[in-house]
Amino acid sequence: MNEQATNHEPMTWQTFKHTLGQHSDKRLQFQYAEGAFVHPSFHLTEIKQASIVSVDCGGQMNAWTEVIVQLWEPQLAEDHHAMPVSKALSIIDLVEKSLPLDPAATVKIEFGNTTFDTRQLYPGELTTEGNRLTVNLTPDYTQCKALSRGGRCDTPSVGEPCCAPADANKTAQPTLVFIETEAPACTPGSGCC
Repeated sequence: MNEQATNHEPMTWQTFKHTLGQHSDKRLQFQYAEGAFVHPSFHLTEIKQASIVSVDCGGQMNAWTEVIVQLWEPQLAEDHHAMPVSKALSIIDLVEKSLPLDPAATVKIEFGNTTFDTRQLYPGELTTEGNRLTVNLTPDYTQCKALSRGGRCDTPSVGEPCCAPADANKTAQPTLVFIETEAPACTPGSGCC
């Protein structure tokens, strides 16, 4: 297997598209788990661009863009049909005529089937072997952006870690308070749900 790209950082749309362009004569396949591949007759059904704006636990605003490529396996596998990289590139070109995609956006591949829950995965290592270009997918992960900035995971007004009680010396148990309102309430059997 020849390694074409290995990234520990998420791949950008520009890099992903450029790598596909270098292998337009090959068949495209995706490996979503060790030894598990999206069926060769998959369809590239949708490309989405999402702008994400968040505020992390340290109070810092974050913003980034993702390009999400959705794959779908037909119920009846079409064994004679495999996705050429050139066809994937033509779908990308068609999408970009209507929706200019941010070249610096993080790429995610959205996929699921009857044995693998639908999720968004990162393209990791891209390899070639024979007439195939394989995109090895890696799981998404959660992170604490405050820690990744070299800071602490703090609530600015209190200075305690974000997951600790406001007063670490207090051991009192929280109590539930029921608030009565005059507005109509949703109760079992009321038909509101």
